[in-house]
Formats: sequence, C-alpha cells, structure tokens
Amino acid sequence: MKRTNQFVVRPRSEQDRELLHELLDASASLWNELTYERRQQYFDGESVWDTADYRKQYVGVLGSATAQQLIRKSKSAWRSFFPLKEDGEKCSPPGYWGNEDDGRALRTYVRNDQYTLELGERSRLEIPVGKELKEKYDLGYTERLRLEVAGDPKWDGKQGRLELYYDEPSDQFRAFQPVTVDNSRLDSPLADETAALDIGANNIVACTVSTGEQYLYEGRDLFERFRETTREIARLQSKLRDGRYSSNRIRGLYRRRTRRRDHAMDALARDLVERLYDEGVSTVYVGDLTDILETNWSVQTNAKLHNFWAFRRFVDRLVCTAEEFGITVEVRTEAWTSQTCPNCGSTEDTTRHQDTLTCACGFEGHASRRKRDVPEAARSRRTTADGTARAIRVGRPRLVGDTTLSRKSQRSAHKPEYPPIGESRSCGGSA
Repeated sequence: MKRTNQFVVRPRSEQDRELLHELLDASASLWNELTYERRQQYFDGESVWDTADYRKQYVGVLGSATAQQLIRKSKSAWRSFFPLKEDGEKCSPPGYWGNEDDGRALRTYVRNDQYTLELGERSRLEIPVGKELKEKYDLGYTERLRLEVAGDPKWDGKQGRLELYYDEPSDQFRAFQPVTVDNSRLDSPLADETAALDIGANNIVACTVSTGEQYLYEGRDLFERFRETTREIARLQSKLRDGRYSSNRIRGLYRRRTRRRDHAMDALARDLVERLYDEGVSTVYVGDLTDILETNWSVQTNAKLHNFWAFRRFVDRLVCTAEEFGITVEVRTEAWTSQTCPNCGSTEDTTRHQDTLTCACGFEGHASRRKRDVPEAARSRRTTADGTARAIRVGRPRLVGDTTLSRKSQRSAHKPEYPPIGESRSCGGSA
C-alpha cells in the first residue's frame, strides 16, 4: 500500500533559504526548457523523446541525480498524455511551471536514495545540491543542505521520491514523501455490511448503510465560497492588460480555491470511512458520474459538476482511505438516475430543468428526490444469487453537517502528492 506524508520544511538560516530557493528555481527552469522543446516537437509532428542533454546543463546546480529525476518526471508526464489523447480524452500536453517574467512554480524532485529524513525531537531533512551551489554557499564537498522539518508524518515504510515545493500563499516550503506501507498494518472490516453513496454538489455525499444508518454531508456553503473566489478571479482577470492572462494574485487564488476544496473533500472521505468502519461496512458502492458529467445543464449546475466537484479525485481519495480499513470501493454507473420518474419509472417522458423533474404521468418534484430519500445506489447494490435487487431497510438520514468534521478527521485528512502538470497520480505517489 502506498501513502504520502506531508510536512513543512524550514531553512535554518537566510542563506539556506536562498540556496533552497535557487535549487527549486533551477529545477523549474530545467522543466520549462525541456517542456518547451518537447511541445515544439509535438506540435511540429516530431518525436518528443529526442531532446538536448539537460542533465549536463544543470548538473552543476542540481546535481546529477536530481536533474535526472526531473527529466524522468517529464517523460512520465508525456507518457501519461499520449494514451489519454489516443482514447479521445480532452487533455493538453504537459505544461510549464510558470515563467521567468511572472515567476516560476518552484518545485523539485529528489530520488529516494538521495535524501535522509530523520524524525524525533529535532526532525531534519538532508538533500543534495550541485557542486556550483556548494561552492557558492560554502558547503563541503560531501555536505548536503540540512533543513528543519515541522509536522508529524503519519506513515513509515520504504521511502519513495521526495517532492519539495514552495507554497507562495503561506510563504512556506513543503514536502511530500511517498512511502510503501506494509499491508499487515491494514485494518479488517468488523462485519460484512454494505454502503451506497450518491455524490452531488449541494449534498456532497448521501450515504445509506445496509444496517439502516444514513449520513448526509451538505456542501452549499463550501460551494458558495468556491463561487466567491471564482468571481474574484474573473474580476482580476478583467483588469489585466492585453496579452496577459494571469498574475501572481490570480494564481494564488486558484491554488487557495483548490486547496480549500480538496481539504474539505479529504476530511469528508476520512470522516465517512471511519463511520462506515464502525458500522461494520466491508464494501462501498459509489455512483459513477462519468456519463452524467457529459450532460450540459444550467450554467450553475455545470459550475458545480465540472469546476467545483472533482469527482474522480474524491473517489480516488475514498478508495485510498477505505483501503486503510480493509474496505472495498466499487464504482457503478448512475446515468439517467436523476432523470428517472420516481412515480412511473420512465426516463423518456421526463423533463429535467435544473433541480426540477417533471413527467408526463403528472409527477413534478425535485430531481434528486429519489437520492435524497434513499440513494439510488442502495436500491441495486444488495443483490440475491440470481442478480435481482433486494431492498435495504432505511431510516431518517443523519445530517453530518456542511463538511464540518471531527477534529480527528481533519487532523488525519492528508493531501496526496502534489500533482505535476500533465500527469495524474495514484493513491500515494510513486517510488
């Protein structure tokens, strides 16, 4: 099982801070130069794999191993891009880490055998730097940059490639450390119950358990904060001079908006899984919104589903969290469930307008009525040997809250490895 530790990294002096900043900036420069060459080759119809030797160009600043890690990361991003393109996915070639004029996104990767992380009363991290930086900042030939570590990494095991980046809004350096955890540390389900989830934007998660327990997580306030930030981004963009599309302020708002949403979703997933574990759940069924997200509804609905609601990311987080408790997550299609008349069962004679559903049989009501009362997933997840559905006893939903979760869940909700441009990530990063 792979998981990721996240912690803050603090330079011990102003000189160390300048050194680390220069190291990350050089890493971003290498990435951008390599990305530019590969994008030019891609758009010219040429092979993206034949490039200049950027390792030699940057080895003096970054060191050979770190320069090679960045080149490998670039190759991995392009290898992820081409299959998606061939499958007809809407995706763009790997992009840049900012630019020199507006500021680069400061980030680097350190090979798993090139750094040392020691935890304890005085936790510290040591990373390699190139010969030129050692001479510039008076480091010995075999000396590495030593940094303080703040935080309490949760996972221990075989360490993977370390990611370091500078978080501009908080003015902090952060690290993500993937680790491979022994599966013997996993919990086992307490019973063999099942749970079904319906996922949305107003009600982020509606959950029904085969024991009869129900949970409802509302998301209206979270979405309103998301919209407020989006409006501020649009206002600032309207004031940019011709030829400019972003600014440090706008990029900071994008990051803040995404981070706030992701933290809430991560905390929700952990809180929900902990509750389901206590209920004895061994299998969770989730409605697949893939086909639903292809449908165009109102502007606000599209904003909720396509921008605010990161469905795939939430399911990935749910799968990763459930794995810790030995719970299996299965995804099933939910296409047409919100356009099915709860009165006659028709999908052809119904009309969907925003949150209202009307049917030729005379029904008129909220489109998610079936989901609010009994999640659609719960209707079909308990099956008999011949495959027919068996009803689940349900009760009154318990309103868990507007993603306001327990302190324990908020503390233990940890962010996955920072996603590189142009590449998706598995549950806990890669070694």
